[in-house]
Amino acid sequence: MKILAIESSGKPAGCAVVEDGLLLAEYNLEYHQTHSQTLLPMIDEISRKIDLDLHSLDGIAVSGGPGSFTGLRIGSATAKGIGLALDLPILNVPTLEGLAMNFYGSRAIICPMLDARRSEVFTGIYSFQGENPALEVLRDQAPLPVGELCGILNELSENSGKEVILLGDGASVYREKLEESLLAPHFYAPASLNEQRASSVAVRGMEMLRAGKKETAAEHRPVYLRISQAERVRAEKEKKDAGS
Repeated sequence: MKILAIESSGKPAGCAVVEDGLLLAEYNLEYHQTHSQTLLPMIDEISRKIDLDLHSLDGIAVSGGPGSFTGLRIGSATAKGIGLALDLPILNVPTLEGLAMNFYGSRAIICPMLDARRSEVFTGIYSFQGENPALEVLRDQAPLPVGELCGILNELSENSGKEVILLGDGASVYREKLEESLLAPHFYAPASLNEQRASSVAVRGMEMLRAGKKETAAEHRPVYLRISQAERVRAEKEKKDAGS
């Protein structure tokens, strides 16, 4: 099986192609350009480099959220466009599961987190179980206050005797608060493993494809978990206007 993966949920943009467990190509870029400027040229570049026939793909994996509203929309629109044109299924990979795949096979508690502002993070908690490690979702992705997350991690670590791996931009933004409240033994991911990667989305997407967890391009929608700041401001204004 061969899949194309797209990652645009955060500052890095990336794409990757995986075939039967082999990473054929990956292109990651974090620069002062929008994903709308970089994503399609990146896909075109790796397609030319590996002589990829898009008709040979079995599916498209995309980091489906949470994350940057604009980035998610660009990635999903790109996946939908290719999927509709080629009649390919979409593997809607939860962003935080894709991040957790950066530490595939680790026996630690894995806690990726994305900055959700207002002292909150989008986070999920994961571990790998079994001889052929499978991702286990200990807590599904959701927005949480950093202090509440620390309490959950402290309890999980104490009960399991495992250390905690922290990664994602939220771990960097709220490091001081984490150090105040996280009593469990823990460490922070290095730069090479700290951010979203298209290859990790590809690996998780391949697992989902084998398990039949797919959707059509027409069905695909990003998962935001929270309305955008613009929508929140508009709703507050409408509420205020209605009360005046």
